[in-house]
Amino acid sequence: MTQAIPKLVTFEDFAAWRPEGGRYELHDGVIVEMAHSIPLVIEVVSTYWRDDYHKKLGEYEEIGIKEYWIVDYLAAGGKKFIGNPKQPTISLYQLVDGEYQVTQFRSNERIVSPTLAELDLTAEQIFQAGAYPA
Repeated sequence: MTQAIPKLVTFEDFAAWRPEGGRYELHDGVIVEMAHSIPLVIEVVSTYWRDDYHKKLGEYEEIGIKEYWIVDYLAAGGKKFIGNPKQPTISLYQLVDGEYQVTQFRSNERIVSPTLAELDLTAEQIFQAGAYPA
């Protein structure tokens, strides 16, 4: 049995070839057709909050995730992300012209989501959903 080694594509070749109307990416010299972007990602902040507010935010924006929520129920994020004084916050990032625009929801503010237009919850209801009864 013989197997042909695929020809690796350079970035320049890829840029010259790339057709309109499709989503393609170059991975290790191989052209891959990408599916449509995921419309919504929701992350719950952990002790590594910088991953959610820095790393993942940039990655999701770059790949075209239309809406990204960061649910920070412990107010663990930095003050520049959730405000001062720090308080539990849902940051909803919406992709507009290729860049994220953020809207934040706290306490009894009703969440407005372009992706989940019929959602009828406040930030506090989401924060309390996982709480254990006293």
